[in-house]
Amino acid sequence: MITVLGTAPAPLTPGEVRDLLDPTGALSYSAVVTTLTRLHEKGSVTRHRDGRAFRYGALSDAAGLVAERMSRLLADEPDRASVLRRFVGTLDDRDEEILRALLREHPEG
Repeated sequence: MITVLGTAPAPLTPGEVRDLLDPTGALSYSAVVTTLTRLHEKGSVTRHRDGRAFRYGALSDAAGLVAERMSRLLADEPDRASVLRRFVGTLDDRDEEILRALLREHPEG
């Protein structure tokens, strides 16, 4: 849903989200509303009233949301070094090189 909201030119109603996610109509409206409500409660999407419905918009793209989630999880961990060491240990060679390049770009970050 975040991807649909992030690529939309304007905030969407739950019905519009459902139609973009599943044009066949097999996805229930209530499932979309429930998911959008939970995303709003978590601070992942914006919501404003438009008549009787709400319109939802993305606060960030999918990559930004994953990065925020990773930061929140890391912030809650007392042994951050162990978590980061294990994370780096799971990266394939390509991802490890990307991470090294990013760290070189932001040596103080």
